[in-house]
Amino acid sequence: MANVLILGAHGKIAQLVETQLLAETDHHLTLFLRNADRLNVTDSKRETVIEGDAADKGELIKALDGIDIVYANLSGKNIEDQAKAVVSAIDRTNVQRLIWISTLGIYDEVPGNFGKWNHQQLDGGYLETYGAAAKVIEESDLDYTIIRPAWLSNKDIVSYETTQKGEPFKGTEVSRKSIADLVVSLINDPSKEIRHSLGVNQPNTDGDKPSFY
Repeated sequence: MANVLILGAHGKIAQLVETQLLAETDHHLTLFLRNADRLNVTDSKRETVIEGDAADKGELIKALDGIDIVYANLSGKNIEDQAKAVVSAIDRTNVQRLIWISTLGIYDEVPGNFGKWNHQQLDGGYLETYGAAAKVIEESDLDYTIIRPAWLSNKDIVSYETTQKGEPFKGTEVSRKSIADLVVSLINDPSKEIRHSLGVNQPNTDGDKPSFY
């Protein structure tokens, strides 16, 4: 059993992770988010809710008490500041393992027409800030895994493959359920993919853009 801190616990992927962890494991979940009223706790013995700001190092340090693994499902224009706060807070504790959700394209690793389309959609503040946040994580001494999903769908499937940093990104899309499954697998085996940055896509979804565009 592990004590897992989930940052951005109201996010769509985070909620899928929470549901899967509660159903398949005996881990205890500490759910950290800005507005706690948005969450419905289904197992009060295994879920602790903390209202806080992930850019506030002091609030994060308090939330990290007794935690084994941090899974960050954060977003926003201040994602780099959040990354700095998360790394700085973790450095003040005995926690070492961090799973961080980012996005595809932060290394300009998406090839072809899809890569050009991805830039058109995400340049101008999004890729730049998420890339800067990932750099903060990578320059830390934490046992991190960065996850770079393809464009996300709500398909009810678990089907994914991964690429490493330095390899061309594959595919155009992936289900949120697949990303959640990958996160759960890393929580269940924290020794996997240490200090790796994983591109994640659904196999056989190559094209100029995702199927839902």
